[in-house]
Amino acid sequence: MNTKTIRLEPIYTEKMARLQDVLNKYAFKVDKKANKIEIKKAVEKKFEVKVKSVRTMVMPGKMRQQFTKGGRSSGRRASWKKAIVTLEEGHSLELFGKA
Repeated sequence: MNTKTIRLEPIYTEKMARLQDVLNKYAFKVDKKANKIEIKKAVEKKFEVKVKSVRTMVMPGKMRQQFTKGGRSSGRRASWKKAIVTLEEGHSLELFGKA
């Protein structure tokens, strides 16, 4: 997989905001086929920072049901991969700009 094709979608939740402030960790939604080395290179190239480590996990898709006039319709969301990137001391990301 090429570093140009790796999709980096930032994940920003209350838990990730706390990890960003305290431990300098950032989370991204990435392609399921991307490995840790490719993710590290893509983050370093896109944001011009130094990456200390990368942790990945595959988040399973959830079952969903919808009740309609015709009856119950069920399906499944797609599974996806999350990467938690730890940056070196002195480096940080400005994902959303300052308010």
